[in-house]
Amino acid sequence: MYKFSQHAFSVEVFEWAESVLLPCQISSVPFDPTVVWSHYNLTPSTVHQLNERGDVLTDQNQRYRDRTSMKTDALDTGDLSLTLRKPRLSDSGTYTCTITDLGFDERLAAVQLQVKERLAAVQLQVKGQHQPQHLL
Repeated sequence: MYKFSQHAFSVEVFEWAESVLLPCQISSVPFDPTVVWSHYNLTPSTVHQLNERGDVLTDQNQRYRDRTSMKTDALDTGDLSLTLRKPRLSDSGTYTCTITDLGFDERLAAVQLQVKERLAAVQLQVKGQHQPQHLL
């Protein structure tokens, strides 16, 4: 049986930023929950998993290895947001935050992440100027 009370978010970030936060909140955390962040265009689809004992990264897609985290008190506060470090262009897509309790799944959030290309700095050269310019 599935219960859906989904919130949709859109997040934009430039590639290789320090990190990006994918939001997910729940007002009341159930007993013995498991939280799974997924990206369904991938196999395996698990981006991050957390339960009462801590992070469970055995099924994590390797492209996210050492790049994801959730707050240590997430299951106490209900802030189930995911931090993704050093986002890449290939990280763009839809991420879902799902909580499971006693066999019931509830999709809490769908986050559309768009990672934008960081444009190379453009250097302009002024022809014919050989001496530094001083401004008063």
